[in-house]
Amino acid sequence: MSNVRVFDPAMCCSTGICGTSVDPRLVRFAADLDWLNGQGVPVERFNLSQQPGAFAGDPTVREALQTRGEAALPLVKVDDVVMSAGVYPSRAELASWAGLPAPRGMLEMLPEPMDAAEVGACCAVPSEASASTACCGSDAADAGTSCC
Repeated sequence: MSNVRVFDPAMCCSTGICGTSVDPRLVRFAADLDWLNGQGVPVERFNLSQQPGAFAGDPTVREALQTRGEAALPLVKVDDVVMSAGVYPSRAELASWAGLPAPRGMLEMLPEPMDAAEVGACCAVPSEASASTACCGSDAADAGTSCC
């Protein structure tokens, strides 16, 4: 079985789907990775701000960063082969690279949006890498919440 490793740019939390302004591409990609994992494909995801050692320890990723900077991220490797750099691939691309049949119809749809309690739970636990509330926006910082 193939394994997928994703090297994300610096984000406030492991998936980037916390805070007050969530990028829908990140929501979709997180759902796609969950789907892929549910199909039995091992998935590892690394965040530059929280796991810089994973980036420094991978020669291919390190070279991509030296050459293109953060524009090389996200970088997706399947079985140690770079399949995508600088964009989040689709679920169909992920499935193809992992040797799975193409997903059909409803599997491509976005999951239900997170409600405020779920978003709050995502942002309630500060990471050891950063106790900043900058990723939550000024409203959350003013409200005294912590994000990532």
